[in-house]
Amino acid sequence: MSSSAHSSTARAILYAFVANFGIAIAKTWAAWLTGSGSMMAEAIHSYADTGNQVLLYLGLTQSQRPADDEHPLGYGKLSYFWSFVVAILLFSMGGLFSIYEGIHKLQNPEPLSMIWVAIIVLVLAILLEGGSLFGALREIKMVRGTRPFGEWLKHTRNSELVVVLGEDIGAQVGLILALVFLVMAWVTGDPVYDAMGSICIGVVLIVISAFVAWRIRSLLLGRSADPEIQGAIDDIICEAEQIECVLNTITIQFGPDTMLAAKVKMQAGLDIESAVRAINSLERELKARVPGLKWCFIEPDIAD
Repeated sequence: MSSSAHSSTARAILYAFVANFGIAIAKTWAAWLTGSGSMMAEAIHSYADTGNQVLLYLGLTQSQRPADDEHPLGYGKLSYFWSFVVAILLFSMGGLFSIYEGIHKLQNPEPLSMIWVAIIVLVLAILLEGGSLFGALREIKMVRGTRPFGEWLKHTRNSELVVVLGEDIGAQVGLILALVFLVMAWVTGDPVYDAMGSICIGVVLIVISAFVAWRIRSLLLGRSADPEIQGAIDDIICEAEQIECVLNTITIQFGPDTMLAAKVKMQAGLDIESAVRAINSLERELKARVPGLKWCFIEPDIAD
C-alpha cells in the first residue's frame, strides 16, 4: 500500500469512528427515552461500529511493522485478520443482537413514548452517516483513480476500505429502516412495527457482514496482486532489453506489500555475469516503478 493509499484508508477510518461514536451516544439516549427496540438495535450497531474502527486502525498500523526472523514476509496480513474479526463482530454484535431485540419486542410489546425524539436523532444520524459514507467514497476515489467503482470493489486488496464502506452502507440502510418503522409505529400506534424494524436491521447487517467476510476470506488464504499491478509488472519485464520473454509470474499480496516471483527467458548468448546484472537491474526497476512491491525474485530459465 502506497503512503497515499495508507493515508486515505486512515482518514476513512477516522471519519467513520467520529461519526459512529457521536451517533451511538445519541441513539442510546433516544432508546432510553422512547423504549424503542429499533433505536436500541441501532445504538448497539453504532457502538459495535465504533469498536470496529479501532480494530481496523490497529490492523492498519500493525501491518506496517517491519519483517523479522519469525515473520520474514512481514505483518501485512494482520490487516486482513482484523478486518475479518470486524466482519464477525458486525454479524454477532450488530446483526444477531438486532434480530434478538426485535423478537423480544414482538413477544413482549411495550408502548413507545416520545417517538419524536428518536425521529430527530435518526434524521441527524442519517446526515452524519451520510457524511461518513461520502468521506469513505472520496478516499476510495483517490485510491481507485479512473477505474470504475465496481471493478475496484471486485479487485481491491484494501480490506480496511471494503469494511469501512460496508459498515457505512449498512449503517445508512439501518438508519433509514429504523426511521421508516418508527414513523409507522408512531402513526399506527402499534409497537410491532418497531420490533419488525429491529429484525430488518439485523438481516441487513448479517448480509453485509457475510459479504465482507467473503471478500476478506480470499485475502487471508493468499491472493495475487491487483490485476493492474500484475499487468504493470509484465510490461516492465518485457521492456528489459536482455529479456526475451516472460515465462511466468506469480504475485501474492501481504496487506500493503506485494511479493513477486517470476521466470524469464534471457536473450541467447548472455554470459552468467551479464545475466545476473540484467536481473538485478530489472529487480531495481520493478521496485522503483511498482508501488508496494517489496520482494522480487527473478529466475532465468528456458521453459516454464
